[in-house]
Amino acid sequence: MGARMFTALLPPDEVVGDLDGLLEPRRDSDERLRWTRPVGWHVTTSFMGDVDLWRVESLVEHLAVAASHAAPFDVGLSGGVAFPSPDRAKVLALAVGLGRDGLAALSAGCRRAGSRAGVEVDGARFVGHLTLARASHGFNATRWLEVLGSFPRWAWRADEVCLIESRQRGREYAVVERFALGAPARGALD
Repeated sequence: MGARMFTALLPPDEVVGDLDGLLEPRRDSDERLRWTRPVGWHVTTSFMGDVDLWRVESLVEHLAVAASHAAPFDVGLSGGVAFPSPDRAKVLALAVGLGRDGLAALSAGCRRAGSRAGVEVDGARFVGHLTLARASHGFNATRWLEVLGSFPRWAWRADEVCLIESRQRGREYAVVERFALGAPARGALD
């Protein structure tokens, strides 16, 4: 079995700190929710559940090319979103409002890069978000969506995408490589 990997945008420390401060007093108010750790917050652009270690070098090369074709863009988190739906929520997240088109294009490029490297990439419909909590059983998240909707919008300039390895079933993340958006890719895959 290979490594669980994904590509993602990482929010700046000030965004993480502000959001964590707003969530901290609310975390104990709903025992159905398992909250994600702020140190692991990210906006996923592609997911690869089983990457053979011998394919990682090729994946890195193809992701560098994909990142070189994507210009930096502004991205913003605002409002809540629940998956699969608000009345049967198993995932509670902040939605990407600002920068959806840039994020969708980057996601498509990262997915293509994975496929070109021979890696099986999750092909689910892409919806930009930052996961905050998960529940074992679906629940009505309307109240939580109202709370998240009252939060301010956080925005930053996305200028890099990261390849991240998920360890211990998503409890720990390690950045494998960082790719500057719009920077010339090293190598001759282009």
